[in-house]
Amino acid sequence: MECAQPKPGDGCSVLLVVDDYPENLVTMRAVLNRQDWCIVTASSGIEALSILLEREVDLVLLDVQMPGMDGFEVARLMRGSQRTRLTPIIFLTANEQSRDAVHKGYASGAVDYLFKPFDPHVLKPKVQALLEQQQNSRALQKLSLELEEARAFNASVLDNIDEGILVINEKGLINFANPAICGLLGADAEQLCGTSLLDYLTEPKVVDWHESGFYRHYRSGESYRLHDASLRTTSGCQLPVAMSCAPLPVERKAMVLSIRDMSVVRDLYRQLEQQAVTDTLTGLLNRRGFYQTVEGMLLRNEQAGKFLVLLYLDLDGFKRINDSLGHDAGDQVLLWVSQQLKECMRPYDVLARMGGDEFTVVIDGLDFPEHAAKVAEKLIERVSLRRQVDGLDITLGASIGIATFPDCGANLDGLLRAADIAMYEAKRAGRQQYRFFDQEMNGRARSRLMLEESVRTAIDGKDFSMVYQPQVFIESGRLRGFEALLRWQHPSAGDVPPGLFIPLLEETRLITKLGGWIFEQGAAQRKRWNEIFDANLVLSVSVSFTQFSMPNLASELQRAMQRFDLKPGQLEVEITESSLVHNLNHSRMQIQLLHDIGVRVALDDFGVGECSLSHLRNLDIDTLKIDRHFVASMLGSVRDLAVARSIIELCRNLDVLVIAEGVETIEQYQWLKDNGCQLIQGFLVAHPMIAEDALLFPQPFDWQGLKLR
Repeated sequence: MECAQPKPGDGCSVLLVVDDYPENLVTMRAVLNRQDWCIVTASSGIEALSILLEREVDLVLLDVQMPGMDGFEVARLMRGSQRTRLTPIIFLTANEQSRDAVHKGYASGAVDYLFKPFDPHVLKPKVQALLEQQQNSRALQKLSLELEEARAFNASVLDNIDEGILVINEKGLINFANPAICGLLGADAEQLCGTSLLDYLTEPKVVDWHESGFYRHYRSGESYRLHDASLRTTSGCQLPVAMSCAPLPVERKAMVLSIRDMSVVRDLYRQLEQQAVTDTLTGLLNRRGFYQTVEGMLLRNEQAGKFLVLLYLDLDGFKRINDSLGHDAGDQVLLWVSQQLKECMRPYDVLARMGGDEFTVVIDGLDFPEHAAKVAEKLIERVSLRRQVDGLDITLGASIGIATFPDCGANLDGLLRAADIAMYEAKRAGRQQYRFFDQEMNGRARSRLMLEESVRTAIDGKDFSMVYQPQVFIESGRLRGFEALLRWQHPSAGDVPPGLFIPLLEETRLITKLGGWIFEQGAAQRKRWNEIFDANLVLSVSVSFTQFSMPNLASELQRAMQRFDLKPGQLEVEITESSLVHNLNHSRMQIQLLHDIGVRVALDDFGVGECSLSHLRNLDIDTLKIDRHFVASMLGSVRDLAVARSIIELCRNLDVLVIAEGVETIEQYQWLKDNGCQLIQGFLVAHPMIAEDALLFPQPFDWQGLKLR
């Protein structure tokens, strides 16, 4: 929540804008800026609900897709609250929604659905119309409240009966209404008399009075009771009631209907419902709550490329504690275990006690299912700690089964069965272990953990090395510089492909531990080349997303440059598209810091990511590297050739150096030359080489000799 939200002035309408992107909130403030509108912002669903509890809001503009709690859930909770059930909601979304998603939005309580980017000339009139409607509604509610207070005073004088009383004639019309029912429906007796009961009855739904239960029981001379009925008040609110209807003497040709307000009872019922989904001992979800929560997650599981994983955990040795120390001691252990599990999980992960000593965990949004193995190991480690119960030292253990949705089960029951089977496999294997239901995945998870441990060992043992691939000007054959590439020689497995270990370094954030060494090695090598190569030779070093996000990147590079006396322009960092566009404000500041210390910035892997050409204009890039995969496929596509030609032309106009990566054929070289590409890097020129071999690289490079090969 912002430190200081604006305060509405007299007569101001309050708008709440909810979006997890700060720049969107700033834009909405600017678009909706009016003196008679007070704009309040929230960056998450939880923050929005907190604001709605603290202050009156006239309209909510709600982003659909937000992490943690999406817009549908916020709307559902608003509609479940008496305070906000009538607050109008406009859904905002950046993505085209399916018909079902749009229906779901309206079913959640939305009054409109707008897609980003939106037209301010459309948005502002809609907002104004809804605010005027809300002001009218509030005025009506205020007036109704004032009338109800006056009628309540009269009712206290004239009638002490708490229940509402209506006399209904055999045609279904109201002949009499006591003050209590007038207060409930928000109408006086004169308004109610002569109107049909069906005008106010919303549940059960009755179309024809003569087909209703009221009339049938009246004709048979019997009483008629409804415990879950609902009336619509004159202000449009739904009022839960219990109703009892009995026929009056025959000559009256009418029936008496007593009505009791059940709002408080329904609130208590909702509280009981909450208790029904919560484990009374641990406070975690129970089996019923777990099913309700996770089945909803499975229905909403639409994250492309992400995985949902279920872990089924059973305590090892718990029965022994229960049998020897009693159930009170067992309850202490279960409370302690639940606390350990909660401390290991993220706030939005689902944790439940299924019964006895069995717990479940659901983790959504994993990049790889194998990541669940790390969570399982952490849980086993925490639960296996020695602790005292009733003065005795005890040691527990845990066996965990892991199942992935939808591979191991298309629904929750299937996932639970798969995870349960895997859990018993872990017990049979010796306990205090985890097992994936898919045996192939199980092996991959173990291999991944072994590889991660090997990477840590390699960093400590300095088993990594650097190789260098030249970058050559097409026109002159002059050597522009080298790209420094990381290599790993495993003691037993040999050369490990960079595509295997570099993503692992980034995912585990070990790249930050290795980054300083890479900068030092690169700077030292560049200094050693001073006597051989031109002073303008550039050494390029790749920087991962994690490194680029660190505030000390520029200071680390500056230390390496000062230690080895490098001149401005001799060092270049290569940054991927995804690293730059993740946070444009941070990217601009980071690039400026790098330029301030004399480091060039290259945009790597251009052409296959999500980067917009406009970012070349807005970000101060020195060099652009066309991705190797794009280069490899472009000759087979007229569209790709047109895009490549446009990129080269745009960079020439922006004074950005263009390097084509992964060039392997004469045909690729010839097209790049004919279309103005300035530099080439790839196997056609040279494979990556050790520093000693780089000294022998020919200068200038003989393009004619290359054509004669």
